[in-house]
Amino acid sequence: MNQANTATDHAPAVANHPHAAAATSRQPRTLPFSLSREGKRLRNIVGAAVTDFGMITEGDRIMVCLSGGKDSYTLLDLLLALQVVAPVNFELIAVNLDQKQPDFPAHVLPQYLEQLGVNFKIVESDTYSIVKRVLEEGKTMCSLCSRLRRGILYRTAKELGCTKIALGHHREDILETFFLNFFYGGKLKAMPPKLVSDNGEHVVIRPLAYVREKDIVKYARERDFPIIPCNLCGSQPNLQRAVVGRMIEDWDKKFPGRVETMFRSLQNVVPSHLADGKLFDFQSITASGSALPAAFAGGDIAFDVDGEIESAMQRDVAAATAQPVTLHGVRGA
Repeated sequence: MNQANTATDHAPAVANHPHAAAATSRQPRTLPFSLSREGKRLRNIVGAAVTDFGMITEGDRIMVCLSGGKDSYTLLDLLLALQVVAPVNFELIAVNLDQKQPDFPAHVLPQYLEQLGVNFKIVESDTYSIVKRVLEEGKTMCSLCSRLRRGILYRTAKELGCTKIALGHHREDILETFFLNFFYGGKLKAMPPKLVSDNGEHVVIRPLAYVREKDIVKYARERDFPIIPCNLCGSQPNLQRAVVGRMIEDWDKKFPGRVETMFRSLQNVVPSHLADGKLFDFQSITASGSALPAAFAGGDIAFDVDGEIESAMQRDVAAATAQPVTLHGVRGA
């Protein structure tokens, strides 16, 4: 067996499952663990995201990417919980990519998934050695590591006949991506809750899109998941993403509600009030003398101080005035 690219199946249904075969009737399911009140709340939040973005449909076969971190464990838990109450039938297959990084406890996930009774597949591919060989010491690994991992997971999804690929990115991940593109990429672009891969073959979903990271931390602690620390990108604390993440976390502490407002802005985009001529036809704007169409929503109002925004501003002001003031260079301060 070639260790560089091997796979282990733990899913009896895999071989016989017809690709994208729709289930004809709802199958009764039971959850292999007890769902707490917090778990039910998070399940409902995931259900809202799944509904809003049309993430799951009847007969879907979903590959759940499981790394061994808090996010992916929570993702699997909440999809299992959703499977019990959802009005449609869908199948879950957990997939882990063993990248052969040093000290990776290869036994942890198979043991956990067997106890959970979930169909799963372990894919072994020594991407760690490739990344270490290609990149100089001290260089960030994320870009190359991500491309290698993505290609392997896409191929695995195709082999398994999966119709969707579920990733464990949460609300803060989406905002971090937005600010990375905003600060360093010169783009207003985030991490979409649902997308089609560049080759058009795969639909990728992020069911945790509405879930706060601190709620995932709380839930993971409550469930006592066997967390596997990442010593790939996780060992590089000065990555730009980590810096942006700390910025968002700091805002959340100092200005409660700001993170919610920022995420809501990603769902309320007004192209007529940006400056991208590819999204909005500024060339055709004329003074017609009649009421503006909906595409020009807001007219000449650049800053919409509606009830929600005014409340958010008042929260920020209250939080700012509550911060201790330090005077520098003032005698007696």
